Amino acid sequence: MMKRWMACLLALLALLGAAARAETDGDCVYTLLDGDGQVLTCRGGRIYEGDEYIAGDDRWYRVIAVDDAARTATAEYLGSATPDETAFAAFAAAHAEGKKRIAMYSTHSDESYVPEDGAYSKWNDAGIYDVGDSLKEALEARGIETIYSKESFLPHDADAYTRSRRVAEELLKKNPDALLDIHRDAVPAEEYETEVDGEDISKVRLFVGRSNQNSAENKAFAQQIKAEADREYPGLIKDIFIGRGNYNQELYPHALLMEFGTHEIEKEKAQEATGYIAEVLDNVLYGPAAKAEGAKGATGKGVAKGIGWVVGLGAVAALIYALAATGSFRGAWEKMGRRASELTGGLIGKRK
Repeated sequence: MMKRWMACLLALLALLGAAARAETDGDCVYTLLDGDGQVLTCRGGRIYEGDEYIAGDDRWYRVIAVDDAARTATAEYLGSATPDETAFAAFAAAHAEGKKRIAMYSTHSDESYVPEDGAYSKWNDAGIYDVGDSLKEALEARGIETIYSKESFLPHDADAYTRSRRVAEELLKKNPDALLDIHRDAVPAEEYETEVDGEDISKVRLFVGRSNQNSAENKAFAQQIKAEADREYPGLIKDIFIGRGNYNQELYPHALLMEFGTHEIEKEKAQEATGYIAEVLDNVLYGPAAKAEGAKGATGKGVAKGIGWVVGLGAVAALIYALAATGSFRGAWEKMGRRASELTGGLIGKRK
């Protein structure tokens, strides 16, 4: 009986230990190194062999070794990462004609920003919801219907994604063009501080789960966002991390986790970044078709305006010629009328 009780106690302690490790996973910081030992980036959470990393300059790496004692990982260089246009375009085309709609939620409902919120974790009124609200407002200002679920999925542990999955599935019933999970990182502030258009804001990291059937599409979506941001606002997107796990992204090809800053950075900087991200998302999801239509409309207006000028100038020239030929305005007007009748088969002007 005593042995059975001890075995149950040890099993319980093991389970508690595993749960504690899962809950503190986001609090440990791992450093990613290249083959020469140079620091590539840091991540608030464990790094695993097989994880991939696309740096701000699009250098592409894969993790080949992890030292848990030192909390470091080593990655091999794979070359320059280029967006998979085919993987992105196939899904985007299916949503091109629908209403502009984006759905969002925050799996880690406690994430906060120490400078304004006073703590890195808050079980009520967490700062991450302020950032989500700012993104929602910025998207709606661009005519994009935005659904943001503020349901809580506490505690902050490995099962949080299991709890948030139900909400993600409900949001997908709205048929959004993208499903975004809004987070913040847990690394030093300097990792995320940047300046865009003369404004001090936070960088944004894009996180893709590699353990799902949609990982290629999720990654292509992230790369399209980064490519557009790099063109319009260099420095806005920090990088792309492709980590072990699915993060509910197996539910949707355009599902993505976004990390706005870190617990040490001012929340205002993270909120300021949302306006730029909203513009980038608008361009990536809806821009090509909108720009094509806009160009078509502008071209049509330009052609019509050009035709108007040609017709107007032609009429003035004809009037001057007729006036010179007849010597009077009345004679010139009659001559122009006869000429117009000849050219239009009698629809305009007087017949002979």
